[in-house]
Amino acid sequence: MIDNPMPATRPNNPQHTVKIFFDGGCRPNPGAMEVAVVAQGEAHILRDIGRGSSGDAEWLALIHALKIAQSLGATDFVLLGDSASVVAQASGKAKCRGAAIAHRVAFLALTPDGKPPRIRHIKRSHNLAGIALARLHDR
Repeated sequence: MIDNPMPATRPNNPQHTVKIFFDGGCRPNPGAMEVAVVAQGEAHILRDIGRGSSGDAEWLALIHALKIAQSLGATDFVLLGDSASVVAQASGKAKCRGAAIAHRVAFLALTPDGKPPRIRHIKRSHNLAGIALARLHDR
């Protein structure tokens, strides 16, 4: 785990929406995948999670982010990622094709009502999960 200096947000405080950042990558593309999720100031990184494309890695990061939100007991949360295509597909605003179809099915299977939670696209430079992954490779 990588510590992140951002302040913690408590999921049981109704005044705060828990922000959960996610990012996935692979080296090369396609290649070995890794994902990062940052929630409440803590980075959760999974390395060597198989081989796939950058799109696959982004989907796996989103799925991991949802699992982290659930493990925190968060009821008011938003998933924040920098992959515009995955955010649009996961939220139902864009059609899934190829492997994304199975990823979306797996993602929605984790939700109690089969509807996507709040997911928002953010700039890459604002994605704390992407920053955590980059720090891994800077060492």
